Amino acid sequence: MSILSSSSTTTFHLPPISNNISSATNPCTFLSFTTTSAAVVPIKIHHTSFRLNCITSDSSSTGGGNNDDNAGNGNGNGGGGDDDGGEEEENEDWEEKEFGPIMKYEQVLKEAENRGIQLPNDMLEAAKSSSGIREMFVMRYFELQGAAWPLAFLINHFAMFRNRMLADPSFLFKIGTEVVIDSCCATFAEAQKRGDKFWSEFELFLADLLVGVVVDIALVGLLAPYARIGKQQSVSRGFFGKIQHACAALPSSVFEAERPGCSFSANQRIAAYFYKGVLYGSVGFGCGLIGQGIANMIMTAKRNIKKSDDDIPVPPLFESAALWGVFLAVSSNTRYQIINGLESLVEKSPLAKKLPPVAMAFTIGVRFANNIYGGMQFIDWAKMSGVQ
Repeated sequence: MSILSSSSTTTFHLPPISNNISSATNPCTFLSFTTTSAAVVPIKIHHTSFRLNCITSDSSSTGGGNNDDNAGNGNGNGGGGDDDGGEEEENEDWEEKEFGPIMKYEQVLKEAENRGIQLPNDMLEAAKSSSGIREMFVMRYFELQGAAWPLAFLINHFAMFRNRMLADPSFLFKIGTEVVIDSCCATFAEAQKRGDKFWSEFELFLADLLVGVVVDIALVGLLAPYARIGKQQSVSRGFFGKIQHACAALPSSVFEAERPGCSFSANQRIAAYFYKGVLYGSVGFGCGLIGQGIANMIMTAKRNIKKSDDDIPVPPLFESAALWGVFLAVSSNTRYQIINGLESLVEKSPLAKKLPPVAMAFTIGVRFANNIYGGMQFIDWAKMSGVQ
């Protein structure tokens, strides 16, 4: 529908519009509008929502179609804004229920003074910001200050360890469980695989065990969720700075749960799998160099003292390190990503929230099974590759 007008300012009045236009529309008793134009004024009526878009001749000659789309999108977004606002309110309610209310700088300082505890600078800066800091992180930090010497020392001097403890109080338990189970399971698995050659190949077992302890800490630590406190700033503004910023925005693991101030897309979760694979490959290669290097020195020294017909060839150093890197990047990365996801599901279950030992028992069980399988698989990979 279009109306011609030659006056500079024209007011139009439309009678009531029939409900026959659309079954979804509401009765409208009267519609009026005023427009200023010097030529043709096209008017569009969107039946489903009774939106009237007036386009002047100037705008139509300079891309009025785009403006019309923008206007329609603007109205559509406005309608969706209510839904988005409702979702944001629900998210805020859920975050407040799960992580406590947001504390402002004055509240944080008062609470710290009452307890006689000094907060680290990054937490204070986060409290000063407009978004504040969640009460759960502050209270959990206060609780950890009363821990025994090794734990309190690590929390006060290592932000990486502190942030992981703030996000997951069972982080230290998981590291201890992983190291103890892996050491026991590695001994059992290698004894089964090597059989009668276990003692003649003891240096290889010892190298695997020592490297395994370091790798266990890296596996659990790199996949563990951590509290993202304050703004993440890139060291460089160039190409590498952008890469660093993108990596910092990735989740700690593929199945990491969303927390205050951090939400992850499907692409980010997929990218996290490959990013962690690269990290694990680097850790595996470095630990392989150190561990296998120590084992080779022990084997060489032992043969210089006493030679035996049962002696096996000294494994190649770089090939062994490469095996560790590939194994961690592919096998360990996949298995531990799945384990983290399963642990997260169990920890968030109503039963585990009422009975925390349930989640602890599940952690012990699933990591025990994983270590048995992983230890035997590594021996198979080593035999197939000819490294051992």
